[in-house]
Amino acid sequence: MTTDTAIELCRSATLLALTLCGPPLLVALALGLVIGLVQAMTQLQDPSLTFAPKLAGLTCVVLLLLPWGLGLLTEYSIDLIRRIPDTF
Repeated sequence: MTTDTAIELCRSATLLALTLCGPPLLVALALGLVIGLVQAMTQLQDPSLTFAPKLAGLTCVVLLLLPWGLGLLTEYSIDLIRRIPDTF
């Protein structure tokens, strides 16, 4: 395995990880901002008010994007396995 091949594999794995983690993180950020604003306006500072909506939102996003994410992981795995004969 050459250095260029190793760098390419690491780059593509990192890009895939960022692509898969991006949507749930953005949803968590948006929900946190909205809930934080609502808590600041109503002066309710109960920790469960932030946990339950974030959990529900992230669960929905992960379930909705699961087929897409599994497709990306499958494509990456197939590409990785196909590269095995070329690396040795």
